[in-house]
Amino acid sequence: MSIEIPRNFRLLEELEKGEKNPSPDLSWGLKDQNDDILLKYWNGTIIGPPNTMFYGRIYSLDLTCDESYPKYPPKVRFLTKINMDVVKSDGNIDASRFTLLGKDWNPKYTLEDVLENLRKWMTSSANRKLKQPAEGASY
Repeated sequence: MSIEIPRNFRLLEELEKGEKNPSPDLSWGLKDQNDDILLKYWNGTIIGPPNTMFYGRIYSLDLTCDESYPKYPPKVRFLTKINMDVVKSDGNIDASRFTLLGKDWNPKYTLEDVLENLRKWMTSSANRKLKQPAEGASY
């Protein structure tokens, strides 16, 4: 029998890890730490991986953890324009294609896992050579 950690405790752990994050390629944190007592609205950043068309670019994302998180995945949307096969024309992630946010979601996954897997997706053969929008363009 597994013990379910209350949502806010879980998100506070994720916030602390994001603030002390050792990764130079990812970051995440609350959008407004003073107003968001429900820990719902988050920012994420991914630095594009080497040997791809994303290399060196900074990608900003919105992550929304509603009351059903972590039982259900967060909603994820790129703010920075990106050409990637799992990103819809409005910047939202297509969970039917990026199945980590769909049928393959596991409540043990974290916001870090989501960002890390999106960064790995950038290196896939379907994406790494895709021409990208002008640097700095946003949705």
